[in-house]
Amino acid sequence: MPAGGPTRFSVSGAIPIHSKRVSHPPGQPASSALPLVDLVDLSVSLGGTPVLSGCRLTLRPGESLGVAGPNGAGKSTLLGVVATFIAPTGGSGTVLGAPLASPRVPAVRPGIGWSGHLPALYPDLTLGENLTLNAQLTGYPASQGQMVLEQVGLGAAAGIRAERCSNGMLRRADLARLLIGSPRLVLLDEPDAGLDQDAAPIIDHLIRKTTTRGGAVLCVSHDADKLSGWVDRVVEMRDGRIM
Repeated sequence: MPAGGPTRFSVSGAIPIHSKRVSHPPGQPASSALPLVDLVDLSVSLGGTPVLSGCRLTLRPGESLGVAGPNGAGKSTLLGVVATFIAPTGGSGTVLGAPLASPRVPAVRPGIGWSGHLPALYPDLTLGENLTLNAQLTGYPASQGQMVLEQVGLGAAAGIRAERCSNGMLRRADLARLLIGSPRLVLLDEPDAGLDQDAAPIIDHLIRKTTTRGGAVLCVSHDADKLSGWVDRVVEMRDGRIM
């Protein structure tokens, strides 16, 4: 964080972060770093219908990758696989060193942060209570919850129950979850959906914070141009295949 305190993104206008993104941890060549995600000819069928086919993907420490494609291309399923919640039906893969669908998977899940289409917030808790609970469950001081709400411009809304918040506020709060602690792998599914333009720097800050400390980010979107502004490289996905 900057020397003057935590970076804040106000509701009326966000403060962009100008720190330089690095492609690998300092002093370690990217080619020598063990991958945090490594998928080899991976396939997934859901209900007997092929959704992913022959996917190859490698993501090393310090890297950020965007996957662009139309609705139905398989992007969210790919994130579900990398999040270790969807088991492959063909091929192989590892996430944070654990082979997919192996007994080692539960041990690496705490190192994965995922923001999907639905914010992971309890509707009957306030934003502050949600973020405080998340901090405590992940082994961080309760004060971290209020701090990250301040960073995303929701400090004054901490006492509002999630069920009374706008979609944009919920999306900001969901991204704030990933600013707590240091997940090694951050997964973002259409992260700007429902966000106002002023909130866009939150996404950039989260990605840079993760990669600068040696983590990795996988971000999917239908908009390749937006992805290219956030991540180091972008690949295309169509009909369940990474092109």
